[in-house]
Amino acid sequence: MAFVLRTPVVKISQLLAASLLLLGFSAHVHADSFDQGSAMKMNPGDFDDDDDGKSWQEIKTEIPPAPQAANLVSFYVSPNATMNFFIDVKSISAGKDGVVRYTLVSKSEAGAQNVSYEGIRCQTYESKLYAFGQKDGSWSRARLNDWKRINDSAGSRHHASLAKDYLCQDGMVAGKVEDIRGRITNNRPIKPGS
Repeated sequence: MAFVLRTPVVKISQLLAASLLLLGFSAHVHADSFDQGSAMKMNPGDFDDDDDGKSWQEIKTEIPPAPQAANLVSFYVSPNATMNFFIDVKSISAGKDGVVRYTLVSKSEAGAQNVSYEGIRCQTYESKLYAFGQKDGSWSRARLNDWKRINDSAGSRHHASLAKDYLCQDGMVAGKVEDIRGRITNNRPIKPGS
């Protein structure tokens, strides 16, 4: 006994056409979201113009000497932080490009330690890794050194804390280097609206 398909060919054609239409729309939506995602990976600073109409230009960065224990000052990140964070206050600098650069030391409860030389660009709320400190006091330049947007996620929370509490205010460097050092050393975060 043979099975006979009784669905009219016209209905099958309509269903097939509707499926293809939905598939095409779906591909278009995914392509749009992919394009937006790739744009987010680009450096927002690449498209910014300063008030004077010139493109932003990062200054040449000089890596400082290795941090000394006497110059390390801890700063608060969050109650959920699994590392302790310290800034070498002697390494803090503020460039004409609007970037605050500093040496960061992070220590785990088990005693593991990471040393890095980094920068925060207040205007675009981005961070950059310049170099990693070695045990012998030397530095290794970071290979992945693009500007990255700062957010409050676990992997970037220390950058957010530094930017909001000590380094930046209203998209600008918050005062002179001496002011920043004083805030960090005396644990005096910037008060909102001040």
